[in-house]
Amino acid sequence: MKKVLIAAFAGLLFGLGLIVSGMASPTKVLGFLDLAGAWDPSLAFVMAGAIAVGLPAFAWARRANVQLPEATRIDRRLVGGSLLFGIGWGLVGLCPGPALVVLGLGDAKALGFVAAMLAGMAIFEVLERRKA
Repeated sequence: MKKVLIAAFAGLLFGLGLIVSGMASPTKVLGFLDLAGAWDPSLAFVMAGAIAVGLPAFAWARRANVQLPEATRIDRRLVGGSLLFGIGWGLVGLCPGPALVVLGLGDAKALGFVAAMLAGMAIFEVLERRKA
């Protein structure tokens, strides 16, 4: 039960952070991605803040012997997944975390995004099982 409460608190904190930072607003995200138009650079500060928090956290995790991913190779799967992620983010202004937050706020548009995201995850699982 303790792990469930900690996970729920972490999820709530993450969602509130996305709302406060504007990352849950597709309009804000699309404004950041519109380099040729009315560019809104404010999300760059959010990203810089995340990096400032993340770097010491990862350094602590290494010292505490927390198991971290070891992959360092850039391959077709990584590039392809990054492209798909970027295309989805650019078209809709949402990525998975904010999409769940926006869905939780009752936005019907997020329902389509989350449904497509779940379908993509299911397709990936089917393809991975076939390959194995």
